[in-house]
Amino acid sequence: MTDLLALTAELVDVPSVSFDEAELVALLEAELRAVPGLAVDRIGDNLVARTDLGREHRLVLGGHTDTVPGDTSGSRLDGDTLWGLGTADMKGGLAVMLELARTVSAPAVDVTWVFYAREEVAIVHNGLRELFAEAPELLAGDVAILGEPTGGVLEAGCQGTMRFEVTMAGARAHTARPWMGRNAVHRLGGLLAALEGYEHREPEVEGCRYREALQAVHVEGGVAGNVVPDRAMVRINHRYAPDRSGAEAEAHVRAFLAPYLEDGDPVELVDHSPAAVPGMSHPLLRTLAERNGLEVRAKLGWTDVAFFAEHGVPAVNLGPGEATLAHTADERVERSSVEGCYAALRDLLETGI
Repeated sequence: MTDLLALTAELVDVPSVSFDEAELVALLEAELRAVPGLAVDRIGDNLVARTDLGREHRLVLGGHTDTVPGDTSGSRLDGDTLWGLGTADMKGGLAVMLELARTVSAPAVDVTWVFYAREEVAIVHNGLRELFAEAPELLAGDVAILGEPTGGVLEAGCQGTMRFEVTMAGARAHTARPWMGRNAVHRLGGLLAALEGYEHREPEVEGCRYREALQAVHVEGGVAGNVVPDRAMVRINHRYAPDRSGAEAEAHVRAFLAPYLEDGDPVELVDHSPAAVPGMSHPLLRTLAERNGLEVRAKLGWTDVAFFAEHGVPAVNLGPGEATLAHTADERVERSSVEGCYAALRDLLETGI
């Protein structure tokens, strides 16, 4: 077997910060086109490679090629630990996918390999979103597994996320005569205190326990050092479990905010990415977990599995590396993590259900 840590290092040594993935995509494309029996399509900087063996089930395995900005000088191997930008998020996962595509020549399921660009930036640029818009037929499948770093744990589905901007009005006055105005920043106080005391839910969905959250993430206000401010804005992020629809989650937030607002205080939903149910009832995913003894837990963050769930494809996250190390100066991946994910996925490809 190829040294998977060395292969990960090879991918890390090709810088691929968002919007600059072309060199890495060219390397992956050449490797995939050399694999007999794979039909390869390239759309922009996104690659899709598919088998067509007439199997009963089709499995989609996907991962993003980009990294966040950082030290692009390359990888550093220290024993069984590989350090460097993108090792965990998610070139260890890409190495696993590439090696499986090159070596499992007769899988028990048909496989679609998806290497997509620009995941680490705004969702409008997401390469997977681009593929679903331009060639959704290439992404058809029974289940999908994305190689986001999970430490070898199977993280099912994901929570939805939405952001609101709440603007409160006041009346300007000179700070020497504040009683002649109304301080909009002060008006935020009650709402901020309520957010601090927010009682979150922890619903269980298909055996996975989620933990919701409602947080103030940004505040704006103020005119000048001697002016009572007549406007203040707080941006609020809500993470909601997949037992609620987006409309239900939005209604919950608006009801929570209502007691602190007055007529003329606008509440604008400025961003929303929907939740995805775990989907662990599908036999392919259930087999993957049970046969390999994988822990299954809820994905508390949002990932691209939601794109697949929107199209009726159950999707989970499974990849080497720890998510807590992603985007940090200490980003790294362990040999055991890469090889463990490879073994579990190879078992599924070779054996099926």
